[in-house]
Amino acid sequence: MTNPPDEHRLLERFLWLSLATALATVTLKAAAAVITNSVGMWSDALESTVNLLAAGIALWALRVSARPADHNHDFGHGKAEYLSAAVEGTLIIVAAAAIIWSAAQRLLNPVPLESVGLGIVLATIASALNLVTGLLLIRAGKRYRSITLEADGRHLMTDVWTSVGVLAGIAVVGITHLYWLDPVIAFAVGVNIVFTGYGLVRRSVVGLLDATLPPDEVAQIQQALVPLTDDPRVHLTDLRTRESGRQRFVQATLTVPGDWTVRRSHDLADRVESEVEHVLPGTVTFVHVEPAD
Repeated sequence: MTNPPDEHRLLERFLWLSLATALATVTLKAAAAVITNSVGMWSDALESTVNLLAAGIALWALRVSARPADHNHDFGHGKAEYLSAAVEGTLIIVAAAAIIWSAAQRLLNPVPLESVGLGIVLATIASALNLVTGLLLIRAGKRYRSITLEADGRHLMTDVWTSVGVLAGIAVVGITHLYWLDPVIAFAVGVNIVFTGYGLVRRSVVGLLDATLPPDEVAQIQQALVPLTDDPRVHLTDLRTRESGRQRFVQATLTVPGDWTVRRSHDLADRVESEVEHVLPGTVTFVHVEPAD
């Protein structure tokens, strides 16, 4: 199993990959936009610019979230990851607004496109880079429970689908010479990515409000603790959970016979913590012991 410092370094490498990909795609798409004079291409390049900024923010958030607990952050800095995802979602929405505005202006004043073939080739290369990196980030984000990585990956995948729509539209414009289709495509792109941004912001807000662990993880905890309460005099109640970025927290009340010694009660509480650690490594567990009477 990967230890926390090694895992953190691995996640940082993924974000450096995201930064490099974003820089390359911005360059390629900007060149394609200049060559074609397409507002659809410009909207695609703008979204990739947001990707570049977002990847930088994600790297910062990941580093902050890895800091250990200190004198004024007793439970660590895990929520920094939610802040990063919220900023990414907001940036996506801002980019979408800019795209929609530009599309409206171009719709009123259509302009012929130029060198469509070369522009499509450059944008296709950029989209392929985003596709590979986005899939890697989403996979790593789910595996290591990093909303920062997953949000950045989904952002890149949004960019991929945006590019597919833009490229298809530009190809149609190049064939039919219906230049008003270019801003219509850009407008559709803008509306589509608004929903992606909203989804990221919503998920971040839920996390900042101390959401419980996913139902499947809560079920794993409950199942693991069943053998510890086979004594009818012992009860485990008030099981509560919450997540903070990649951090998990569990608390419960353990009711034991009043004549048990402190040592015996403490040993059982330790077993509760060990079982939770076994099913969900790295979880911080708090057990409150109470006498049954």
